[in-house]
Amino acid sequence: MEAGAAILMDANTGAVLYSKNVHEKLYPASITKIMTTAIALHRCDPDDTVTFSEYAINHQDVDSTNIGGLIGEKMKVKDCFRAIMLASANEVSTAIAEKSCQTVEKFVDLMNQTAKQIGCTRTHFNNANGLPDENHYTTARDMALIARYAWRNPAFRQIVSTKEYTIKPTNLYKEDRYLYNHHKMLTDTGYYYEGCLGGKTGYTMAAGNTLVTYAKRGHMTLICVVLQDQGTYTYTDTASLLDYGFNNFKNVQISTSGIQNLDLQLDSLNQTVLNYEQGQNPLFAYRGYFITVPNDVDTEKIYTKSTIITSAAGDTKIRTNYLYKHNNWFLGSSTAYDEEGILSLLASAFS
Repeated sequence: MEAGAAILMDANTGAVLYSKNVHEKLYPASITKIMTTAIALHRCDPDDTVTFSEYAINHQDVDSTNIGGLIGEKMKVKDCFRAIMLASANEVSTAIAEKSCQTVEKFVDLMNQTAKQIGCTRTHFNNANGLPDENHYTTARDMALIARYAWRNPAFRQIVSTKEYTIKPTNLYKEDRYLYNHHKMLTDTGYYYEGCLGGKTGYTMAAGNTLVTYAKRGHMTLICVVLQDQGTYTYTDTASLLDYGFNNFKNVQISTSGIQNLDLQLDSLNQTVLNYEQGQNPLFAYRGYFITVPNDVDTEKIYTKSTIITSAAGDTKIRTNYLYKHNNWFLGSSTAYDEEGILSLLASAFS
């Protein structure tokens, strides 16, 4: 493993299957654009138009990755997303940030707020594209959380899995722009990986190679993040980690539509474990409740920890973590409204 830091996470359950230096602050480079796209997808109409400002075009170095955007050029938001995620266009990332929040500064504030809300603890963004900045950093763990957050959006999944895309002529650019996904594990190259769904590449001299990869086999979708890697090791390290995850772990379906899985006997909240419904995307045409377990799992070693969560709005939920006694391995979690269970927990807490 050449990467300075790495993590392998189950996208469905959040279970961490491998970790190396996951809390070390490192530069993300262009994998920053996963957060940029995830936020902009919630704030921009795909059929709306972005106008490239002078700042968006000129704030970057001449050699910075771009698609040749021009000051005053107008481009559809949906085209911008592909330029960002496939071609890693830095000027388009800045333009979409301005479109989303009027200024890059406001957009960056939203990036940092969102990072905290999804559980990132050692991440700070200072731009929308990942260009070098000593105040722009993340960790392998935080980046996996960001990647998982983005993956929940069907529109993001469609974008990140696109292999090639054509941007038609605009008001100022009179030729087609042909975009090809930079992620080498997605296409028929020497690094192709069966089941790869896409991801995002990154590189600067300060960051080294960075890579986020989504891959799916069966019911299991994995997120692999490598930071501070070197050249082709970025892909071989990722492939090794994905192989490790798929070969040694499985998603166990706890229940679906009331049908109990007899392999595991869990508590009364088993109906609420990860109601993972993504039927709108053919890649996820299944429904069920899953946790991630080692292939040789001993069901007697699975236990739960439940806590009561009360939101500012007054809603009360039970969050249940499913753990494996061997090293307290996190298998998955559920959040459910369960009046009877909440009353029981409250009674035991104050008895």
